[in-house]
Amino acid sequence: MVMAAGVGSRMRPLTDDRCKALVEVDGRALIDWTLDRLEGVGVETVVVNVHHFADRLEAHLKARGGALDILISDEREALMETGGGLVKAAPLLGDAPIYTANIDALWRDPGERELARLAEGFDPETMDFRLMLARPEALMGMSGPGDFTLGEDGRLTRFRDDPDGSPLFYAGVQVMHPRVLEGLAVERFSTNRLWDAGLVRGRVTGSVMDAFWMHVGDPATRDLAENRLRSAA
Repeated sequence: MVMAAGVGSRMRPLTDDRCKALVEVDGRALIDWTLDRLEGVGVETVVVNVHHFADRLEAHLKARGGALDILISDEREALMETGGGLVKAAPLLGDAPIYTANIDALWRDPGERELARLAEGFDPETMDFRLMLARPEALMGMSGPGDFTLGEDGRLTRFRDDPDGSPLFYAGVQVMHPRVLEGLAVERFSTNRLWDAGLVRGRVTGSVMDAFWMHVGDPATRDLAENRLRSAA
């Protein structure tokens, strides 16, 4: 599932006439960067949620071409945030592990090894979530104390609960098992609620990126990401 329903208020004025998913970096819409990566690791079906400038985003997806089968989870009437968006889309997601991806995460990775490693390390018997993580010294566009620490067993802990650990940032992509959505009400909430439940059970793990990660959250970081991509930094 690709999370594309956000209003993109921090990206204004670039989102005054389009949703954040359609903001371009180096000549390609953010959502196309994401969809191309997923297609590159063999994903065949993608669910995209829509809200802000939904008609324009749907038209873009229909005109995109390619082999991906793109399904729409319609949030025009109410924006559900990340967790609620997953619950609303659950009937479209099937019952096997899936990628979920934010559209504001970019990195250079020939062969899509980061996504492949993320999926290869997911064990549905012992895990509900496997998060892609970025090191503070190998990222752009994100600040703060960090989100998680990674234990020797591969399990994650909130950084606030392990302040002596090495901080890592969520890099906008995960593999999750949709069983975690069963029985949940369709309401507005963050994926953090799902992670917190999984963390208590020790069922959230992580994969630390080798690639340099870029969070494209506002016009300034969009320009920085574009410059980095064009210069092959």
